[in-house]
Formats: sequence, structure tokens, C-alpha cells
Amino acid sequence: MVPFGDAATQLLRRGLWALMLVLSVAIYGSHAPLLTLCKVDGTIPFSSASVVVLVELTKLLLSLLSLLTCNPELPRAAVSWRHVVPFALSALLYAANNNLVVHMQLFMDPSTFQVLSNLKIVSTALLYSLFLRQRLRSRQWLALLLLVAAGVSYSWGGLREPGSPSGMRLHITLPGLFLISVYCLISGLSAVYTEAILKTQPLPLSLQNLFLYVFGVLLNLIGSFWSSKEAGFLEGFSFWVLVVVVSQAVNGLIMSVVMKHSTNITRLFIISWSILVNAFLSVALFSLQLTPLFFLAVLCISLAVYLYYGAT
Repeated sequence: MVPFGDAATQLLRRGLWALMLVLSVAIYGSHAPLLTLCKVDGTIPFSSASVVVLVELTKLLLSLLSLLTCNPELPRAAVSWRHVVPFALSALLYAANNNLVVHMQLFMDPSTFQVLSNLKIVSTALLYSLFLRQRLRSRQWLALLLLVAAGVSYSWGGLREPGSPSGMRLHITLPGLFLISVYCLISGLSAVYTEAILKTQPLPLSLQNLFLYVFGVLLNLIGSFWSSKEAGFLEGFSFWVLVVVVSQAVNGLIMSVVMKHSTNITRLFIISWSILVNAFLSVALFSLQLTPLFFLAVLCISLAVYLYYGAT
């Protein structure tokens, strides 16, 4: 018989875990609508590089606060440079992808990027299976392919403005195809590599995050100074930009918990379910209309969840 105290603790942990996943879905889904609210006269008035730096800095400060609060007597002997150095590569991969997203816009339109970026689900799953030696069964691969189909369906035309044509024309060049392939590869590699580090090191997550975000701040600061030579660092910032910074920082910390205690596959499902929040906010705030492709995407995700977690 399980003691009442243990049962209550397990129930509380499960509740907190579920709440954390729901919060992450909400943050992922609200990101694009929040960026739209940040626009002035239809354009983004701030430097995206500056936002990335502030997100990394916020994550760094929150990780430091968590470390000082939860692990104030962490022995120094338990930490060496061997624990720190691996996070440099992780931060470099993340920083490379953040900059790659910007430069890819020169070789394809945003709609094409939204559609093709769903291929990172496949690259992440392949690298997860290969490097972490997690063998996925056939129905699990089918579930992940359904997530790709859901993402493509939603990106292709799950939402539309009233009176606008239903079709979408995609435009991409040969260099764009190469860059989107590199983007998907780096996206999967950075996620799987980070998961491997977090799980193999016997260190508190807050300390691991501290290492990661120190490198993240430094690398993105370099990128910010390189790309923002004319505009001021905080130029164009508003209340909604601050909301974006805080929400993305919180979500980054949540994702580290997911990768430490669950898997990157869980992260992929979180991202996929976020289309529900994105669709609701887009309809409520911008009067966009749902199309049959949205409902097809929801059907694909629901079936994917059943195949991956529920089917026996």
C-alpha cells in the first residue's frame, strides 16, 4: 500500500508536470500572434538579434536564481571544465540556427519556410533514434510522420483572411533548399545533443542551464553587434516585446526540464499541439478564419498521440 503522503506527492508532481506542458503549448502558440502585436505599420520595429540576447540573458538570470535558491551549497569539487565545455557547442548550434532563420528569408518566402521547417520533426526523430539509441517502433514513426503532415497542413493554409484566395504559392530557390536542409539538421542536432548532455551529467539542471546560457549570451551578443550596427540595441521595444522576451525565456527553461526528464519527442508533440493556441488567438485577435486544413491538422495530431502513446 502506498502511503498517503507519497501518493499526494506523486499527484502533485503529475499536476505540476501537466501544468508545465500546457504552459509551454500556450507560449509556443502565442509567439507568432505576439510578434504581430509588436508590429508598427506592418513591420517589426526592433532588432531580432537584440531580442534573442535578452531572452538568453533572462534565462541566465532565472537559472542563477534557481541555483542559488535550490542548490546554495553545491560543492565546487563536483564541477569541472569537462562539465562546462560541452555546452559551448550546444549554444553555438542554437545561435547558428537563430541566425540561419534570418538569412534564409533571402532565398524563400515566409510561407515556404513555415511549410518546409516541419521537416525538422523528421531530422530530430532520426538523430534522437541514432545518437541516443532509442529505437522507435513502426507506429511511432508513423505518428511522427503524422505530426509532419499536421504541420504542413496548418502552415499551408490552416488560417486565412476573410475574402483571401484559398491557395498558397510557394517560392524557394536552390540555395534555399540547401539552407532549409541545413536548418532542419542543425535544429535536430542541437536538440538531441543538448538532451544527451543534460541526461548524462550528474549536475543540477539549474547549473547546467547556467553553463548553456552563459555561452548563449556571449555568442548572441557577438551576433547582435554584427547585425545591428545602425539601430540601437533597445530601439523599437514596447510592452509586447517584453512579453515576448519573458515568455520565450520561461519556455526555454521549460524545454530544458522536458529534455532532462522526458525526451525531445515530447517537445515535438508540444510544438505540434501549439497550433490550437495559435489558431484561437489568430481568430480572436485578427479575425482570421479556420479552414478545413486546420481541422485536418488537428485530426493528424490526435491520431499521432494515439499511435505514439496510446496504441498497444
